[in-house]
Amino acid sequence: MKRIDRIKAMEECLDRSAAAFKKLDEALDGYGEALADYRKLSDYYGSAKWMQDYEADEAGKLPKDLKRGVLSEDGVYDLITEHGELVARMARFVAESVEKKLY
Repeated sequence: MKRIDRIKAMEECLDRSAAAFKKLDEALDGYGEALADYRKLSDYYGSAKWMQDYEADEAGKLPKDLKRGVLSEDGVYDLITEHGELVARMARFVAESVEKKLY
């Protein structure tokens, strides 16, 4: 590869990396803010209060227009599963970066 082409290619790598890292930083800010809500939701899901709310929904005691995805059997479970997969994925990225000293 000629010098000019190499420099152009590396400049593109710099630009893409900088843009991706900025987006990741912003996403991590949002993730950090969402963790408090996630913890509340995780504590609620499967608790006695969740079960009472679920049973009230099943008995038709809740307003028909009430958004209640949190009472679905899959909604919160799927989110918990997705979160676990994301955490594992982040851990792999971190482990690779540490192993290869990419910091």
